Amino acid sequence: MDISISPTLAAVNREFTIMSEKSIRIAVAGIGNCASALIQGLYYYTPERCEQGVAGLMHTEIGGFRPCDIHVVAAFDIDARKVGQDVSRAIFAKPNCTTIFQADIPDSGVIVQMGQVLDGISDHMAHYADDRTFLRADVPELSKAEIIAELRRSGAEVLLNYMPVGSEQAARFYAECALEAGIGFINNMPVFIASDPVFAARFKAANLPIIGDDIKSQLGATISHRVLTDLFAKRGVKLLRTYQLNTGGNTDFLNMKNQDRLVSKKKSKTEAVQAVAKKRMEDTDIHVGPSDYVPWQNDNKVCFIRMEGHLFGDVPMNLEMRLSVEDSPNSAGVVIDMIRCCKLALDAGVGGVLEGPSAYFCKHPPVQLTDDEAFQATEQFILDYAGAKAKVKVSVVA
Repeated sequence: MDISISPTLAAVNREFTIMSEKSIRIAVAGIGNCASALIQGLYYYTPERCEQGVAGLMHTEIGGFRPCDIHVVAAFDIDARKVGQDVSRAIFAKPNCTTIFQADIPDSGVIVQMGQVLDGISDHMAHYADDRTFLRADVPELSKAEIIAELRRSGAEVLLNYMPVGSEQAARFYAECALEAGIGFINNMPVFIASDPVFAARFKAANLPIIGDDIKSQLGATISHRVLTDLFAKRGVKLLRTYQLNTGGNTDFLNMKNQDRLVSKKKSKTEAVQAVAKKRMEDTDIHVGPSDYVPWQNDNKVCFIRMEGHLFGDVPMNLEMRLSVEDSPNSAGVVIDMIRCCKLALDAGVGGVLEGPSAYFCKHPPVQLTDDEAFQATEQFILDYAGAKAKVKVSVVA
């Protein structure tokens, strides 16, 4: 697909940036498929689209902030095809393979800088073709002090963590950077930071907001599995056993072929389902997690869910569902809401874990709520902290 810049659109986007009365400045650690979908969305959801009513957003506005009011001001990666590039170009570089739905993106002036590798690359990925894997840039890593200085220099207010699954050291490293830079933190991956009492207490003490852990996609495998599990409980169906199997072809699924990196991911996804079951299932009766890497699927994720139970009179039943989604865009709208909730907390001087938004947007929050409870808690959070001028527009498309 042609990703050349439309001069007219570039000029219009620059005008929106200059004229916007409100803005949210974000930094992004990890310019992969999820970051690509997110940044495309910041340009796709123009003020005109937001006014007309759009598909794909849970909230068109939160506290007066629209997607186009969010601006990337700092970016970090370790891949040779991204480091040194404008972030607007880097999001289309290999091994990214997500759908390009917004090709016309002007250069932002934000150059992707070399982050720290730590445990961000699994050794087994070296055995695959270059266009499917990470290629470490041959430049020096920025030190922790340099990354913190860049976060401060850029004026970033929130840091997004998009490290690969299993990057325990890298995730904690960027959480530390956010704390020391004095900015909010959104943990999109299954390393337990917001749900770690020590980290949660540190963000609280610093009066900095954090949302986490492990993003729950807009309409993905986990939310679908949770809704069905909750339905079984509410309708009096005894859930005996269940599985959720997922396949995909992006770097996330390739990375997860290393089973050692899956411990926190499987725990996060499993607990998200167990939390809404009427009675906790035995470990042998529930299996939730990535299943295999299928290269030709690229960023498409296919989920298979099976649930077995007993109805009235202990009569057996079973349910099977297949869900196919483009994985990265499925999470981008959720991240946009997380960013805006984090900004509300910053403006209101609220620090620590944002429990309602964490429960609604994430698989492994510190406090698990049902999805109905988490939705209501998030809406109340928005009303409480957006102030008298709060706007909460839920997108509805006929």
